[in-house]
Amino acid sequence: MGTAMNPPSMSDTRAAPDRRKGRWQLILIVLMVIGPMVLATFMYKLQFWVPDGRSYHGQLIGNGQTRADIGVLANEERWQLLVTAPTACAADCQQLVYLARQLQIGLGRDASRASHALASAQPVSAEYEAKLKIEYPQLQRYPLALPAFNQNAAAPGDAQLWIVDPHGNLVLRYDAQVKGKDLLNDLRHLLKLSNIG
Repeated sequence: MGTAMNPPSMSDTRAAPDRRKGRWQLILIVLMVIGPMVLATFMYKLQFWVPDGRSYHGQLIGNGQTRADIGVLANEERWQLLVTAPTACAADCQQLVYLARQLQIGLGRDASRASHALASAQPVSAEYEAKLKIEYPQLQRYPLALPAFNQNAAAPGDAQLWIVDPHGNLVLRYDAQVKGKDLLNDLRHLLKLSNIG
C-alpha cells in the first residue's frame, strides 16, 4: 500500500509570503534608523542642503580652537567676554572693553556666570591704566602672545571680542563694529543652552 502524500497545509503556503513581508519590514526599519544618520553625514561632509539662516551675530568658531591657541593663557572657569588687542589698545579696543563690561552687567542674574577680560600684546597707556583700575575693578588682564595670535586669529591686526566657554574653547568672534544688543542676545542664548559655567 503506497503512502499518500499529504497536500501542503494552509499554514505552509502562508509562511513564505509572511517571511518575505517580515524581511521587507526589517529592511525598512533599518533604513529608517540608519538612513537619516548617513544623510546627515553626507550633508555635513559635502556641504549640501545646509541652511543659510543662523541665529547668532558673530563669527562662529567651530574648529576647536581654544583661548591658548590665540596666545592667551588663562584659567577662567566661567563664560568669558575676552577682548584681544594685538596692537595698542586704542579707541576700538577700549570700546570693546567697555562693551564687555556692560554685557556682563546686562546679564542680570546670570552676571556671575560670566567674566570680562583684556589680553593685550602691549602695555596700555598710563591714562587708560588708571581708568581701568577705577572703572573696571573686575576686569581680568592677560598678556597676549603675538606669534600664536597672528597665526591663529581670524583678523590678527584688529581688536576683537571673543565669547569663550568655561572650558576655554572659542565660541564666537566679533569685531569692533558689533552691536551690543546683538552680542547680548547671543550670550544669553548660549547661557540658556549651556549646562556648564
